[in-house]
Amino acid sequence: MSAPILEFEDVSAGYNTYRALFGVSFSVPDGGIVALLGSNGAGKSTVARVASGLVSASAGSIRIGGEDVTKLSAHRIARLGVAHVPEGRALFSSLTVEENLTVSFRRKVGKRGTADALERAYGAFPVLGERRKQLGGTLSGGQQRILSLAKVLAVPVRLLIVDELSLGLAPVVVDQVYEGLLAIHRQGCALLVVEQQVDRALAIADRAVLLVKGAVAWQGEAEGAKPAMEALLLRTASGNGAKPEPSADQGAGLWVMGPVPPGTVSGTGPR
Repeated sequence: MSAPILEFEDVSAGYNTYRALFGVSFSVPDGGIVALLGSNGAGKSTVARVASGLVSASAGSIRIGGEDVTKLSAHRIARLGVAHVPEGRALFSSLTVEENLTVSFRRKVGKRGTADALERAYGAFPVLGERRKQLGGTLSGGQQRILSLAKVLAVPVRLLIVDELSLGLAPVVVDQVYEGLLAIHRQGCALLVVEQQVDRALAIADRAVLLVKGAVAWQGEAEGAKPAMEALLLRTASGNGAKPEPSADQGAGLWVMGPVPPGTVSGTGPR
């Protein structure tokens, strides 16, 4: 069997004096899909940043395809076939869709490879081809997320890390974004999907990892994730077990499972 494309072994990390991860261990199979789940402030985005080299681990080791990359910079990890689409909509609002893609693709494959990269992007996301002359800043939120996702298509990648793709998007738009994500996966790319919309992530994942307060509380096959999360919430409610700590502006910090009930906001508890 080939080595997992991504391995975390007892990884800790933080920001200055704030420690965000505590001995995190998990792996992403080569060509597989892993959902990284947890409440607000659980450390999901920190895992994504450590995996792509944007944040350095303070302890433990990270391997890509069996190669130790713990001390490597982000651009050297990217050269190993790792792409990271962070939370938000990273684009130039005053440039057209095609100009946004061209700027990104030329940096990765040069002028000669840009035309082929554009063809792949428009093939995977036809809506971008239809709007290639439209300014990036005038696209809908979902189209902007699709544009961010399309930027990874300049060259084939071995591992794609996506952070909160569904954040702030209508369900029908999330469907379109996830369809594009699966199109990339069908090209042989493994996925690490950081997500609070539990049902969205588990619908496509093979395995899941649940973070609580910067540590792995559970991991296993995707179909076992929701029962594990529900059991954890029950233990929390009864005063036993680990208790997730929400950030000050995120209500109860609960995971979103299934339809969002009245009086709640996606990704948060009751307001």
